[in-house]
Amino acid sequence: QVQLVESGGGSVQSGGSLRLSCAASGDTTSRNTMAWFRQAPGKEREGVGFINGYGKTWYADSVKGRFTISRDNAKNTMYLEMNSLKPEDTAMYYCAADGRWIASIRSLVPQNFGHWGQGTQVTVSS
Repeated sequence: QVQLVESGGGSVQSGGSLRLSCAASGDTTSRNTMAWFRQAPGKEREGVGFINGYGKTWYADSVKGRFTISRDNAKNTMYLEMNSLKPEDTAMYYCAADGRWIASIRSLVPQNFGHWGQGTQVTVSS
């Protein structure tokens, strides 16, 4: 079993920054790949990016250069550093994990991840 708890969401003005955290517990072999997804009202859940156990990262084109994913395996925590935020980044942000070693941005889809957090809201105002 894996438990994921996100934190750090909030409201920020356009151009601002936020850092989200995802605290993980449970079976470490079930979270070799950890990811961030987001879902805006009325839209499908979309992948933001992911990181594998070696620290290699992949990002969606929409956030590349603005968002940075990192993980501290000693603290069992993954982070999402978000800079230059835009109103279109407004969404509920979810942490996800899976035991598989995912190595393609095309594999960053919700059905490839078996464990999810409850989400944290990010609101960016113009």
